Amino acid sequence: MIALTLGQIALAVDGTLQLSGTTLNIDSVTDGMVHTDSRDTVPGSVFVAKPGEVTDGHLYAPVAVERGATLLIVERLLDLPVAQIVVPDVVLALGALATYVVARVREAGNLKIVAVTGSNGKTTTKNLLRAVLERVGPTVAARASFNNEVGAPLTMLELTHDTRFLVAEMGASAVGEIARLVRMARPDIGIVLKVGLAHAGEFGGIEATVRAKTEMVTDLLATDVAVLNADDPRVAGMAASTAAQVVWFGQDGDEGVRATAVHASGSGTTFTLHLASGQSRPVAFQVLGEHHVMNALAAAAAAEILGVPIDDIVSALESVQTAERWRMQVMGGRDGVTVINDAYNASPDSMTAALKTLAQITVPGQRTFAVLGEMSELGELAGEEHDRVGLLAVRLNISQLVVVGRGARRMHISTINEGSWDGESVFVENSDEAFDLLCATVQPGDTVLVKSSNSAGLRFLGDRLGEWFS
Repeated sequence: MIALTLGQIALAVDGTLQLSGTTLNIDSVTDGMVHTDSRDTVPGSVFVAKPGEVTDGHLYAPVAVERGATLLIVERLLDLPVAQIVVPDVVLALGALATYVVARVREAGNLKIVAVTGSNGKTTTKNLLRAVLERVGPTVAARASFNNEVGAPLTMLELTHDTRFLVAEMGASAVGEIARLVRMARPDIGIVLKVGLAHAGEFGGIEATVRAKTEMVTDLLATDVAVLNADDPRVAGMAASTAAQVVWFGQDGDEGVRATAVHASGSGTTFTLHLASGQSRPVAFQVLGEHHVMNALAAAAAAEILGVPIDDIVSALESVQTAERWRMQVMGGRDGVTVINDAYNASPDSMTAALKTLAQITVPGQRTFAVLGEMSELGELAGEEHDRVGLLAVRLNISQLVVVGRGARRMHISTINEGSWDGESVFVENSDEAFDLLCATVQPGDTVLVKSSNSAGLRFLGDRLGEWFS
């Protein structure tokens, strides 16, 4: 974080500064990192005692102090010999502090901010854009999937006065949440990737999802840029809701940033990148899955707007081997067995993309295993969407479907009801049963895809399989 006095922080978060038991004063300066996890604190840190669903950060404040935290942001004064700022709501205070820091850095330098949202692909696009922008200047980007009301401001608070680019990932589970994050960061470029059924149950339907994602562009200024997916009609329709300049990306049209000659294989995807300026280059993209080409196009579009030369864009895209841990992560290798761990999250769109990738990269005579768990947060659409995924596995002629957990059981039932199919479906109750089954069944040369929502925990099954077959 940039250097601020305790008084400035208290003013920014509209809190009451308490210095009893310390040698600090209102003009004491801190520039430590801001954390909500006491295990991450180091000497000089600021610890935000966030209440949670299961526990309360205030209980871990003593640990944070022992580890060297010099300032606590709390909702009640604690009996600890450390500077404390008491606020009514620490999450709102965290956002207010992030807003203040972003504004201060903007005033002092040449910071440019890119914000990314969409039902799928946010983290991959953020990582690709970070790889590109790091080649031309100091860049801060979200760690893992830090994209909510806590994670996004924590990322913003990593800014220093030397930072040239901030890549902010913005997710939401309700209307209004992205708007709040946008007001914190005030992005120069807003990217919308796709509107799908991810979190549709929480949003209350696809139309509410559209409204929520549109918040990325509605507050952009005429001097800003909205980077929109031309191939998704719901995203394309957002052009009417923004005053910003619109730059398109996609594979279907002939305007904006696009890809042609797309070819997917087990080693990645090759394509020709065409920038809005008319420049083009071949790209050997190592990230597995043709669907990730759209994420690469979005990143390339933002990079071009920011003045990054095309050769730097292509070189950076080609340098990225994995989108993120547990996202189309290629593992294994022993006896030619490939394990693809894509179980960080799952929606109908991402499940479809993963299964199509499994089918695309398969060579004749090679067996394919799809180990699938529940897709969560689909609400009343859950049943039919799980049915649809099971039927897709049949149509793609996946050799073996292994359905894990009762929440996903309808995938198994739909494949059984389909009847005509060269493959087989098996239902197991949990990851341990799936692991034992696969260790006994997978043969040399087979490819195994593991895919589920985060809550199903199959990412850890993917790790176990990757290690077993390594």
